[in-house]
Parts: sequence; structure tokens; C-alpha cells
Amino acid sequence: MKTILVVDDEPKITQLARDYLEHVGYTVVTARDGRSALAAFRTHKPDLMVLDLGLPEMDGLDVTRAVRRESSVPIVMLTARGEESDKLVGLELGADDYMVKPFSPKELVARVRAVLRRAETAGREPAEVIRAGELTLDVPRMKATVADRPVELTATEFQLLAALAAQPGRIFTRAQLLDVLRGVAFESYERAIDAHIKNIRRKIEPNSRQPRYLFTVYGVGYKFRDE
Repeated sequence: MKTILVVDDEPKITQLARDYLEHVGYTVVTARDGRSALAAFRTHKPDLMVLDLGLPEMDGLDVTRAVRRESSVPIVMLTARGEESDKLVGLELGADDYMVKPFSPKELVARVRAVLRRAETAGREPAEVIRAGELTLDVPRMKATVADRPVELTATEFQLLAALAAQPGRIFTRAQLLDVLRGVAFESYERAIDAHIKNIRRKIEPNSRQPRYLFTVYGVGYKFRDE
């Protein structure tokens, strides 16, 4: 049975999250501030954290920094509307997903399940062949096909697409995608990622304006479709 640590200073939110997560079979531990969150994390060793950014004592970003020094436990951030910069920083520190308050508790359960599923997949050996719909990526040979039609991707484009497709549903910031390309001859500024994504879409999407595979997460970055 998986354990979820829910951290929020609003008792109604922690109780609502607890009720819904326990209903589907998770064990839930709660904390109301950053310091007690770290204590609970070290004591209970949860399988996932649901972490509010706006906490007393230590804010959620400081908690994320501290946790990431010790663990790669999945983190789903809770943010208030308008915290765009904090959302970006949180993802770049290593949070796995985010939800904006107020949120649907059913959606929270779905996000928790999806992030846990991705974490389990990421812990295995990376797939040599990635398939999604009509798209196939042969990773060792760096070959891509759509509906059995070969697609000519540059090495940079293939690496970006493979990184995204290997973790469907995970939101990557531009900075994280730049990290994927370290060691590759590449213009090292974040907005260059947009140009590469545009080129990939042009090559693999039936209609690049209505993508099936590569989705923009506005103000944050990109993700590959979640099966």
C-alpha cells in the first residue's frame, strides 16, 4: 500500500485530500507547515508528496530543495493562481506535476496515480522502442516513423522527442529540456527549445496546430501525451 504525504496549511484541503486518497486505497499522512513536512517525510518515507507552495515556517520551494537533496520521491505541487514564477521554479527544482487551487479532488487522485505510474516506469530500464499511437521511436538506432513512414529528425530533435515520449504526461520546463541536450552542439538558451518543438511537430503531427503528441503547457513548457 502506497503512502502519500499531503502538506497544506488549510485543514479543509488536507482533510478533503485525505478522504479521497484513502478512499482509493492510499495511506495518507498530513502536515501543516514546511518543518513538520520534512519531519513527516523523514519519518514515514512516503511514496509521493502533495505539497502546497504557500506554507508557513518553510515555503514549499524550500521543502522541495531539502527533499531533493535526500530523495527523488515524486512531488505534486499545489499552487495558487498567479504563482507562475514559483510554479516554474518548483518544476525546475524537481517537482513532477502541479495543480492550481481550487482543484477537483478527483483530479488530484488522477494526478497522483499518473505520477506514481510514471515514477514506476522511470525506475525500469528505458525502453529501446517507444510507441504512442502511430508514432514509433527506435531509440538505439535514432529512427522515427509515423504510420510506418520514416521521419527525418535531427539528432537534437530525436533526443528531445525521446526524452518527452519516455515519460508521457510529465511536464518538462524548457530548462529541463536544455539539460537533456547537454553535450550536444546546441544554442544554449531556453527559447531555442520552442523552435525545435515547432520543427518536430511539423514532422510528426498530422496538423501541427492541433497536436496529437506534443502539447504546450502554457507558461511552463511541454509534455508528451499521457496514454
